[in-house]
Amino acid sequence: MNERIRVALLSDTHGHMDERILHHVSQCDEVWHAGDIGSASVLERLESKAKLRAVFGNIDGHELRMVCPEHLEFEVAGTKVWMTHIGGRPPKYARGVHVELKRKRPDLFVCGHSHILLVQPVASWGGLHLNPGAVGVSGFHKKRTMLTFELQDGQVEQLKVIEWDRSGA
Repeated sequence: MNERIRVALLSDTHGHMDERILHHVSQCDEVWHAGDIGSASVLERLESKAKLRAVFGNIDGHELRMVCPEHLEFEVAGTKVWMTHIGGRPPKYARGVHVELKRKRPDLFVCGHSHILLVQPVASWGGLHLNPGAVGVSGFHKKRTMLTFELQDGQVEQLKVIEWDRSGA
C-alpha cells in the first residue's frame, strides 16, 4: 500500500497562533506554512504538533529567513510540490513563476501572500494551485482560512476549508 498523509496547509499567520489552528494541525501528519510566519514561536508551536515544512514570506525577518527557504520543492505520497510565498494566481502569476511551473510541472503549487483562499486546477502547467488564504488576524481579510487534505499517489483527497471570522481571534 502506498503512503497516505494528512496535511494542514496555512499561510500568513503574521505571528498569530491559537488553539483552533493547533487543533487542526494536530490531526495531521504534516503542516505546511506558505510564508509570512511572523515569529519563530509560530514555527515552534507547529513543530510540536506535526512535521513542518515552511517557506519565509515578505514580512519575515532575518531569523526566519535563516531557517526557512524562499522556495521549497519536495515529493511526498507520490505528489510533487513546489511551495513559495509570493506566487500570484492564475493567470497572473508573480514574475517568473508561470515559466517555472511549466518547466517543473508540480502536482501542487502552494503559495500565500494574497490572503485570498484559492484552490484551482490549472491546465497551462497541469497541476493544482493552492493558496490557503490567511489564518492570522492581521490584514484585510474578513475570514481566517486554512486547508486540510489527504495525499496519496499524487492525488488530493478529502480537501476541507476551515474558516473563522477574523474578529474571533
